[in-house]
Amino acid sequence: MNRFIRTLLLGLFAPFVLIIIFSCSDISKTPTPSVSVNSNIPDTIPVYTYKIVNIYPHARNAFTQGLAYENGILYEGTGLFGQSTVRKVDIETGYVKKYRWLPSNLFGEGLTVFGDKIIQLTWKSGTGFVYDKDSLDLLKEFNYPTEGWGITHDGKNLIMSDGSSMLFILDPDTFERTGSIEAFDEKGPVKGLNELEYVKGEIYANVWPTNRIAIINPKTGQVTGWIVIENILDERDREYPVDVLNGIAYNPENNRLFVTGKLWPKLFEIELVSLP
Repeated sequence: MNRFIRTLLLGLFAPFVLIIIFSCSDISKTPTPSVSVNSNIPDTIPVYTYKIVNIYPHARNAFTQGLAYENGILYEGTGLFGQSTVRKVDIETGYVKKYRWLPSNLFGEGLTVFGDKIIQLTWKSGTGFVYDKDSLDLLKEFNYPTEGWGITHDGKNLIMSDGSSMLFILDPDTFERTGSIEAFDEKGPVKGLNELEYVKGEIYANVWPTNRIAIINPKTGQVTGWIVIENILDERDREYPVDVLNGIAYNPENNRLFVTGKLWPKLFEIELVSLP
């Protein structure tokens, strides 16, 4: 091939070579997509079932929305318009030792015991209440911008759910929102977070309207375990209408959970059992 032909061919193909070079250069400069936090989820999340340790009577008309336990007393918040209460219950007998009605236009929701106070949410009114733990006297009201579903605390901060996959951190004195986390598992956000309980550094959340409880890392939002409460009510318990599982309380003295549901006739004390 003589010099003239080589020059001619280079002139014809040089633009295409430059295009390929610059294209490859652009590809190498394309930013790497950010890695989703969900990529850190373990392939297998532990699943637990339960062993019943004790069964206690529970008021069949209690539409349980919040539950807490302390020194033999069950603190319970119930829902439904015109039927919502905050109450103190003797756990052994189910006897309601003291109660207070909410205004009939409010639908009671989650509840937690924080020091010498009880804090209770309502559903769509954006209004919460603070009571004296002993007398149930109303001490103050507070407001929040979302629906109110469940509430618990880690000893320093309040943790609140609104029925979505979000958990909100609240200052226990001002009730101002100071942070939030989103619960997720290998499938993505876990929605329907309802009644909450803080147990040994993790958040336990009823997932509405299922028979599952999510165990959530409060720093990352990652679901680190599932508790499945299946077939805990027998056929006789279902002779009258019952609603979904809702209500978690923790007894640190023996590391056990109390669980119940809306309109359930029984409260169950359980131990967790790992599934193989």
